[in-house]
Amino acid sequence: MQLSIIIVSYNTKELLEDCLESIKTAAKRIESETFVVDNNSSDGTSNLVKSKFNWVKLIENKSNIGFSKANNKAIKEAKGEYILILNPDTKVGKDTFTKMINFVQSRKELAVATCRVELPNGKLDKDCRRHFPTPWRAFTHISGLSKIFSESKIFDQYQMGYIPEYEEHEVDSCIGAFMFVKKSAIKKVGLFDEDFFFYGEDLDWCWRFKQSGYKIIYTPVTKIIHYKGAASGIKPPSAHLSKATIESKKRAVLESTRAMELFYQKHYTDKYPRLITWAVILSVKLLEKYRLFKLKF
Repeated sequence: MQLSIIIVSYNTKELLEDCLESIKTAAKRIESETFVVDNNSSDGTSNLVKSKFNWVKLIENKSNIGFSKANNKAIKEAKGEYILILNPDTKVGKDTFTKMINFVQSRKELAVATCRVELPNGKLDKDCRRHFPTPWRAFTHISGLSKIFSESKIFDQYQMGYIPEYEEHEVDSCIGAFMFVKKSAIKKVGLFDEDFFFYGEDLDWCWRFKQSGYKIIYTPVTKIIHYKGAASGIKPPSAHLSKATIESKKRAVLESTRAMELFYQKHYTDKYPRLITWAVILSVKLLEKYRLFKLKF
């Protein structure tokens, strides 16, 4: 088995349908299996998969157990040499799988690869190639300095805007929407940290791969489309497509900022003075309040 594709879904029925249709086309040339792990959706997702995509291995959870736990359940069952963590709000190209398999096979030193992840408007989803969020990188990103001084090696470090987007390069982390991972590396490093419910688990996983001596590489050899925000409802440019309730959006905001705090405490607390740690945590709390306030409008 070459590839195991894993999708975690939660009330993303229509998006998932389009995603699975694109997978069906792309998987024709390879030996693969596809898992959908549904976190107790109420929109008929499970019925859709059973009736229209009987080739999909469906795992139905009795509650929303989060992104990390859901992925881990499928990874434990996966038989592929490679694991693709894929969001339901994506569409893959017909050559995406073959090109990524060929690329990863040629790079023995890597654990994770990601391709060019495009937004519906054709622009790069900048979260698909990132440095780890040190206090400075987090500050320049959250404050907007990275947008003002885009392509600056000083101010645009987090999303690596200073490196041409059509150039292959090593990164610290990619995005959980598309992570092409070697199963052998997972056996060495372990599964997703289930303390991360939703958001941050991709950064943490990549951190652990890097700490184990592996490389993570971004390649523009192929691309996918990411309808970013359509699932959670809190991120542009596709938030308007989301059917998430206001309560789901609030939880997404809270989990996103909790993930920031958890990542910092797990990996940076012992590396920076207490004053820096205090400033970081305060900034995260203020960001959380701002995002919750925005949901009212």
